[in-house]
Amino acid sequence: MTLYIARRASHDWESTINHPEPDYQEKIFTAAQGLSIYGRVAIPENARGTIIGTYGITGSLDNQWFLQILGRKAFASGYAVVLFDWRAHGQTAALSPSLTSDGLYEGEDFVHIASQAKAMGCPAPFWFTGYSLGGQLALWALKAAQDLTASQKVQGLQDADIGGAAVICPNLDSVRSLSYLVKHPLGKYLEKAIAKELKKLARHIHNMHPESIDLRTIERVNSIWDFDRELVIPRLGFPTVEAYYQASSPLPLLPQLKKPTLILYAADDPLFDPTLIPDLQSACAENPYIDLLLTRYGGHVGYLSSKTCQKQANDPDPWWAWNRILQWCSF
Repeated sequence: MTLYIARRASHDWESTINHPEPDYQEKIFTAAQGLSIYGRVAIPENARGTIIGTYGITGSLDNQWFLQILGRKAFASGYAVVLFDWRAHGQTAALSPSLTSDGLYEGEDFVHIASQAKAMGCPAPFWFTGYSLGGQLALWALKAAQDLTASQKVQGLQDADIGGAAVICPNLDSVRSLSYLVKHPLGKYLEKAIAKELKKLARHIHNMHPESIDLRTIERVNSIWDFDRELVIPRLGFPTVEAYYQASSPLPLLPQLKKPTLILYAADDPLFDPTLIPDLQSACAENPYIDLLLTRYGGHVGYLSSKTCQKQANDPDPWWAWNRILQWCSF
């Protein structure tokens, strides 16, 4: 499923959905630390709420077709839609040389974006979403929303404005999953592919902000671990990659979430350590705010359904995970 989504579905996805691309308005948001974030906003008439989302570890709004599907479906379902290039990605990277923090600051970015989207006319409730690493960011966003609205540090946004979060295959524990990934027969090739894209991302930032990253440092990056060791943790002040991953992994956050949260997670996800599943189940079982939809199959951000499955679920298309999220947000 993971490989099919990456190699086949990415080429013909537009033929599977009837909804057109919304008429997005470009917007530069001011996020945490005063960082400029590039986003796109579409508001239908009589919107029923707002969905704010971003994508995974690499990519941009221009090529993340899986997020574009959400935008089309959510807008057609009556939601205002805010999609954005997160730190170091896409057009946000052109605005600032700031690198990623895997949720430590991106969570606050979501909340600041919600505040400014509200001022633009996007209505509450606001739902945070993402997949893979973007799912990790969205979980951090919900925690940040609780903290920032409670302390009234975000202008114009109230606690009641936050609906919750819904995520697909979120990264939960970077230390365990990355260690597992590099040893997995398929995973080690996925890790190399991701590392190659991260290296490309770093070069892209260097080209736009030459003073921010030394090319010799970029050349030392040959893995995800290298990327974080060479480029990320020095700026964030962490002594080791392990310390950074422990601080940014959202599994320990789950007991603290106090807003409705939906987690879609596949037991056969090849990117994540399967020993995480009992810990995930335990954390969700102990928090009444979390709905865990754990499936036997689905791969990593796969969940492409057959015609039979679509009929059983009464879905209009094969995008099972987005259909579940939109259905859940509407209750």
